[in-house]
Amino acid sequence: MEKIEVGEIFTISEDEEQEHEVEVLATTAMDGTEYAAVSFVEDLQQENDEEIDVFFLKVDQEGDLAAIESDEEFEKVTAAFEEMLVDEEIN
Repeated sequence: MEKIEVGEIFTISEDEEQEHEVEVLATTAMDGTEYAAVSFVEDLQQENDEEIDVFFLKVDQEGDLAAIESDEEFEKVTAAFEEMLVDEEIN
């Protein structure tokens, strides 16, 4: 399985017509699955003080980003990334 790197840019499709570029901000692995925190490239490029939306996606077997299907899985991933942020702020 190919590993996703922080800073990589992917194009994701919301539906048939709308595509967005997202940049990987962080990755973590849990229960044998890799997850990525991503944000829209266009939001990251705007230099303003507005909060940036961060999304959590999982990495499928082909190394592509995929939606997290269950609420339980999403909550676990959110908690793991929040813990990473707290650890970074402490160091």
